Amino acid sequence: MVDLEGANQRLEELLACVDHPKAVKEGQRLYCGLDLGTAFIVLVVLDEDGNPVDCKYQFASVVKDGMVVDYVGACDIARKLKGQIEEELGVELEECAVAIPPETGSLDGGAVRNVAESTGMECIAVFDEPTAANLLIGTKDGAVVDIGGGTTGISVFEDGKVVECIDESTGGTHFSLVLAGAKGMTFDDAERYKRQPENHREVLPIVAPTIDKVTSIIQRACSGYDVPEVILVGGTAELTGIEDRVRKHLGIEVHKPNHPMFVTPMGIALGCRLKARELENG
Repeated sequence: MVDLEGANQRLEELLACVDHPKAVKEGQRLYCGLDLGTAFIVLVVLDEDGNPVDCKYQFASVVKDGMVVDYVGACDIARKLKGQIEEELGVELEECAVAIPPETGSLDGGAVRNVAESTGMECIAVFDEPTAANLLIGTKDGAVVDIGGGTTGISVFEDGKVVECIDESTGGTHFSLVLAGAKGMTFDDAERYKRQPENHREVLPIVAPTIDKVTSIIQRACSGYDVPEVILVGGTAELTGIEDRVRKHLGIEVHKPNHPMFVTPMGIALGCRLKARELENG
């Protein structure tokens, strides 16, 4: 079974950098991960050793069902986050990686890359989201499930290699629609309501049917493979108790790291570091 202790420690270090970025030595190479999510855009910066030095994020509505629908807005936010970090660190960010939902490369990979490069950074790699997340999680045999705002992406691993990678259109947006209907709220109010931890106990049973739909997506992705465990990441996985509901219906171990919203962005940055080293070594 995967040991999440190391990942959780690194996530705590990353969150600490949001308000207290670390000093960077002059000339030190930095690696960035830009995550364009349905609800948030996140920019993570790591140092040469893969340790977090800064992180900034902003709520956004520029992506829908995994696709960039407001290109100008996405570029503006990405440039803003990059500018904030550069001002704090006193250096220019030069290279980054991005990620997209599985099976969408031909549809939107270019748009996400272009958003990153509109900031002035060179985009050296494009990953699928759950595979990027696993660069932090480190499972060898299991499924990493990235439950985002618009879609659920799943990578199944055997002996450390991806054997299945899919994406389906169910995620946090659908949770919010169900919650809005049940409580007579606007969609935007439901989005805010579900993100408050003190509301999670009330929200969980309301959105339970949608959680079960996500579980059925996981079951189909894992069908035909020996999957001993599932790891949930992504912003929607922040919902307290979601892992217990998925575990009950899957009948296998289901784990969730701390701060699951930041797993994929940090994994993307780790992927940037790995890709840069590959390029250096030819």
